[in-house]
Amino acid sequence: MKALFIGGTGTISMAITRALSADPDWELYLLNRGSRQSELPEGVKVITADIGDEADTAAKLEGLSFDCVCDFIGFVPSQVERDHRLFKGKTKQFMYISSASAYNKPCSSHIITEGTSLANPYWEYSRNKILCERFLMDKYEKEGFPVTIIRPSHTYDDRSVPLGVHGSKGSWQVIKRMMEGKPVIVHGDGTSLWTMTYNEDFAKGFIGLMGNPHAIGEAFQITCDETLTWNQIYQAIADALGVEYKPYYVASQYLAEVSDYDFNGSLLGDKANSVVFDNTKLKNAVPGLRFSVRFEQGVRKVIANCLAHPEYQVEDPEFDAFCDRLIETLEEAKKKIRG
Repeated sequence: MKALFIGGTGTISMAITRALSADPDWELYLLNRGSRQSELPEGVKVITADIGDEADTAAKLEGLSFDCVCDFIGFVPSQVERDHRLFKGKTKQFMYISSASAYNKPCSSHIITEGTSLANPYWEYSRNKILCERFLMDKYEKEGFPVTIIRPSHTYDDRSVPLGVHGSKGSWQVIKRMMEGKPVIVHGDGTSLWTMTYNEDFAKGFIGLMGNPHAIGEAFQITCDETLTWNQIYQAIADALGVEYKPYYVASQYLAEVSDYDFNGSLLGDKANSVVFDNTKLKNAVPGLRFSVRFEQGVRKVIANCLAHPEYQVEDPEFDAFCDRLIETLEEAKKKIRG
């Protein structure tokens, strides 16, 4: 069978690319700008193009058809409208990467299934994902366009430690604070529930849906079955580093109001909500599916890899200063209230 990935080298997609390249049943093409081509496994065919240039992309795809096409980099409706024009009649399955952040916020129930309503007043990113889903499902219902919707939650790889609160340059500065013995900002009181999914586990579920007739016209969430509190998540990171966990708890609403970071979307519209994902639908469609990487196992791999590769240690002094200033301000407020 023949597959085309639009993107294919990101946090989620690289694990799928690596796994699929070793599967003799699949011939894999990637359509992207070729910026990470040196990291690709053998046998992967690359079509170098900017999909934003629709005419050039259509010319390079001339004469090709696929059993499965997946867009990993579609964020707004105009992009999936373009995908529909490019691949209508040229694929037996079109897989769209949406987001579990599209589920209704605030959550009406902490148990999340594919039937949970979609609405997110806090995050434009999520609202755009919802609009993309609606467009594609409309094309399925009216034209038979063979769409499958995929909703990942917090998926991570070996290049970055997954966290709840960090700056615009990623999570390394928080890791650095932990190694320096400094307190780290944790939203809420650290007891809300969350799920972290290692990208190799995500790939198992995704590949099981590729070419799967039970997936056409359906939406699936792909997440690990392990549910953790944020305190457990940060504690696992501290344990992997061999340092003490020193949380400084700050209300999510307060973080959203006092900072220029997008905590309104990433926290209030996502991570501040307790969620438990029910993967029954996925496992019914992919019999025998089993996720095997617990978070404390995955994060040890990530920490070891980041410590061994300076290029992943991107410092963020602006965020570090924000954390220090925020903690100092709140400590001063405590003193004033106490008199």
